Amino acid sequence: MTQPPHDESTASSPEQLREQVEQTRHELGETVEELAARTDVKARAQQKATVLKEQAGAKAAELTGQVKVKAAEAAHLVQDKLPDPVKDKATTAAEQVRAKAGQAGQVWQDKAPEPVRAKAGQGARAARDHRTLLLVAGGVGVATWLLLRRRGGK
Repeated sequence: MTQPPHDESTASSPEQLREQVEQTRHELGETVEELAARTDVKARAQQKATVLKEQAGAKAAELTGQVKVKAAEAAHLVQDKLPDPVKDKATTAAEQVRAKAGQAGQVWQDKAPEPVRAKAGQGARAARDHRTLLLVAGGVGVATWLLLRRRGGK
């Protein structure tokens, strides 16, 4: 038999010996569980993947917010630099498009099959939900077209 460590006393009764054995079993069980967790590569990889996924989601949300701010700034810059006649034409065209869209919408409601109308409704809701982004993209497109047109004319 081995000698107990110097800091532990030997058991003076069978009951104390049983308690020491039970304590040792408990500590050994915890050690084995810890070692098993360290060697479970799949579980550790899944934990790491979860952490990375959460970090990527947070970064994507942060970048999306930054893009929205930059897009709004760009839209305001474009609106400020557009000449009044262009703004007036755009307003008039938008009103005409709304009127024609109302007429086309009624024809669409009368003629289109239900599954097609449902999908179109989903697309319209998505466009409405991202209206600012669509307007900014349109504004940037118009500004780019105007700049290219000016440069091409020189």
